[in-house]
Amino acid sequence: MKAINRDILKLAVPSILANITVPIVGMVDIAVAGHLDSVSGISAAAMIGGIAIGTMLFDLLYWNFGFLRIGTGGLAAQAYGRGERNECARILARAVGIALAFSILLIAIQWIFVKAAFLVVDCTPEVRELASQYFFIRIWASPATLCLMALKGWFIGMQDSVSPMVTDLVVNGMNVASSILLAMVIGFPGIAVGTVIAQWTGLFTAIGLLLFKYLKSTFAEFRLSWFRTLFKGEDTRSFFVMNRDLFTRSLCFIAIYIGFTVISARYGDLLLAVSSIMMKLLMIFSYFTDGFAYAGEALTGRYIGAKDKQMLGQTVRWTFIWSMGLAAVFMLIYQFAGVPLLRMMTSDPDVIEASRDFLPWLLVMPAVGCAAFTWDGIYIGATASRQMRDSMLWAVVAFAAVWALGMAGVDMISDECASGEYNRYGVLAMHVLMAAYFAHLLARTVYLSVKSGKFVISRL
Repeated sequence: MKAINRDILKLAVPSILANITVPIVGMVDIAVAGHLDSVSGISAAAMIGGIAIGTMLFDLLYWNFGFLRIGTGGLAAQAYGRGERNECARILARAVGIALAFSILLIAIQWIFVKAAFLVVDCTPEVRELASQYFFIRIWASPATLCLMALKGWFIGMQDSVSPMVTDLVVNGMNVASSILLAMVIGFPGIAVGTVIAQWTGLFTAIGLLLFKYLKSTFAEFRLSWFRTLFKGEDTRSFFVMNRDLFTRSLCFIAIYIGFTVISARYGDLLLAVSSIMMKLLMIFSYFTDGFAYAGEALTGRYIGAKDKQMLGQTVRWTFIWSMGLAAVFMLIYQFAGVPLLRMMTSDPDVIEASRDFLPWLLVMPAVGCAAFTWDGIYIGATASRQMRDSMLWAVVAFAAVWALGMAGVDMISDECASGEYNRYGVLAMHVLMAAYFAHLLARTVYLSVKSGKFVISRL
């Protein structure tokens, strides 16, 4: 096996092992909510919808701060490649400081945010009440969540995928155990409380790993006096310029994700539950691909920092070979295990039956999705933030165009109203929505592929 493959697998496999637990957590949350109706008297569809909307609200918040992981990881990888350990330490300190400041702001504006969000999000009163309850509990994990973004990005940049793996396993294992236990004791709110406990446990775990592995090697010369200059100078300016582009990119992600959830909520709790389940199933392959994207990120940044063009080219080529191999595997999994996966998500026969109509979409997403996610990792390592921003701007255009044109076609061929829990119009609209999501992935893949020669391979 080539040395580059050993390096890729050394970074990717721990990330994949950790990422495997992420969809399990999401599926457990939905599964717990979907089975609580037997003791709460609230429908399974409403419970699942409450989790979906509540989770969407946090995605709306946290995706704005994706630069804490992305920017930190890319900059740390390049500093590592140059052998500048002091700069690695400064990058982490700067990112954690920003994370703590923003988490305080999020807690302060929580009520305003929820009120504003539900001016846009259209759902039933029952789902709205459950989602609000979920949000006001889970918001207290925001300091831990934002700091973990910075820490995990920094670990990856330092060519260390074991530390974030351990952290994620602790977070996700604790989340599953505490959510199930607390839901049995206190009902629906226990799902959110379990998440809060898990996030703080994960933060303390990450801090412990940081001190154990890097206190002497990277933070040996750390001084409190650094904080006086931490947010000054050219490095800080570059950090914020890059993060401005990444923030815009995050807003584009939010527009697409919110659009997906808000649109599906228009067609009743049943189709909202279906869309939530389909999104979870669609994203399972991304957690595997992200392992190779993280490897591509770490190695791309390292070899750009070290000015090693040959190894940079090998990194891009072999990362894609591994990633697209995974895409083929998941196309087979979705083909032969689609219905069993649905049954894992919920026991509600109406939700399962409605979801079956959309299983074919699972077969076409992995190829373009894996390519898009892999390019993201490589571009992060190259700190090519402007191109990442532009790819998402085009993705939003693609999503909106396919949705608008598709719905124009649906309106022409369907004479049924859009109201009701499950109807022909709603089913056609959901197919258009899935097509729009596919289009956004395709736009990202095409744009980043075209620009890669100039902004990644030719960086040296």
